[in-house]
Amino acid sequence: MTKNTMLETLASGGTALGAWMMLREPLVATVAAQLDYDYVCIDMQHGLQDFGDVTAMLAATSGGGATPIARTPWNEPGMIGRLLDAGALGVIVPMVNTREEAERAAKACRYAPEGFRSMGPVGAGVRHGSDYFAKANTEVAIIPMIETAQAVGNLDDILSVPGVDTIYVGPADLSLTLGLGPGLDNADAKFTEAIDAILAGCAKHGVTPGIHCSPELAAKRFEQGFRLLSVGYDFGPVTAALRNDLKTARAAVTK
Repeated sequence: MTKNTMLETLASGGTALGAWMMLREPLVATVAAQLDYDYVCIDMQHGLQDFGDVTAMLAATSGGGATPIARTPWNEPGMIGRLLDAGALGVIVPMVNTREEAERAAKACRYAPEGFRSMGPVGAGVRHGSDYFAKANTEVAIIPMIETAQAVGNLDDILSVPGVDTIYVGPADLSLTLGLGPGLDNADAKFTEAIDAILAGCAKHGVTPGIHCSPELAAKRFEQGFRLLSVGYDFGPVTAALRNDLKTARAAVTK
């Protein structure tokens, strides 16, 4: 089976840097996978992709060395199973707030007896090898999102769920549930205390902390202890480049 190099990097104490796909463009996923990113995440929660787009984008990552993962729209076993069957080697699961929700996410990613994932990896079996079934329970990453005040309050319960070796902080939603404005970072003490609590909980339970990030925040998050960082994006840079090019050209032709 294809090795989950993202998990190998994290297990060896390294830091995994990822590209985040919100647009339904397989070519961009191909480019990201062929660069030196450790993973490419296709976002079905807030991205524009439907399931057909996701399957095409997962296929587009096959020629590169980045681990293909996806964010599911919700903690729903049917969609989690479909993403894994299509070839994702990890699933980021949003709004996991309790132990029970973390257990549901973990079991949806595992075949029996560890979970209740149904057998039928049509895309994954072709893409990742004939021994997929034998190794999927150890090669597929389960990544619950910690992104609410409720989840921070239930941190010990969530992080102790078998199979949860990595978590992913959503800083914007975490800020909202703390009564703050959304953003990738926040100087308010309530936010910094929540981040500190998450990092301390991960250290206690041996779980790798990840976070939605930016290139500008990467150094800060790394120094804090985060080891899974999404830093490359398709939508924002494309928008910025179009805006800047128009500004430059408009200035050149306006007298």
